[in-house]
Amino acid sequence: MQIARFVSDSQIRYGILDGEELAVLTGDPMYAGFDPTGERVAVADAQLLAPVIPRSKVVGIGRNYRDHAAELGNDVPEEPLVFLKPNTSVIGPGDAIVYPPTTSNLHFEGEIALVMGKVARNVAAADALSHVFGITAANDVTARDLQKSDPQWTRGKGFDTFCPLGPVIQTEFDADAIGVRTLLDGEVVQDGTSADLVFDFGSLIEFVSSFTTLLPGDVILTGTPAGVGAMQKGQTVTVEVEGVGTLSNTVQ
Repeated sequence: MQIARFVSDSQIRYGILDGEELAVLTGDPMYAGFDPTGERVAVADAQLLAPVIPRSKVVGIGRNYRDHAAELGNDVPEEPLVFLKPNTSVIGPGDAIVYPPTTSNLHFEGEIALVMGKVARNVAAADALSHVFGITAANDVTARDLQKSDPQWTRGKGFDTFCPLGPVIQTEFDADAIGVRTLLDGEVVQDGTSADLVFDFGSLIEFVSSFTTLLPGDVILTGTPAGVGAMQKGQTVTVEVEGVGTLSNTVQ
């Protein structure tokens, strides 16, 4: 099931994607359940938004694909490498990624994102996926020069517009076989799968929930495959996640 958050008739609404239409729901299904109103809205008449605005945080995972760690000259971490992005960094499909004047090396990082559906604290890996509402596509935009210069990654990862999410949340998925690709102006630059993760989804949730409570709507960015690179003003970055669809944003 694909869940969208969208604007129609000047209202923010939720719906189930059904072909070229959205079956409108009474409210956020994460809290209100899948309760249809009976109304249907054409996708062409709706403005898709980020499918979720994290209630408290976006949790990023660094170097979770071996080839990506190697391309930047880093070792694979012995345990998940965690950083945070503020929820103010989140934007949706079609929104512009703003190139900050304080960086000269802005990178794309296409990723599979987990959207939490239940409160998770000290959750075992074997039970972790029962706390996930679904997956979506993400772009962990990074000011690479600031990331390298600062002791912490907060500034290099945390600017407004640095976390595009969308276009929908897919609630049904095979955690071990999800493809993720990134295209820069239509050319494939990253191509990976969740089977290549160093730490799988369950292990990530177990680790993160061991030190912080994950709330419904919180997002975990699970890492990026090899092929990251610079993007310039005017270029369009597209992240494709199997079962989710296409997330495109242009740099300005």
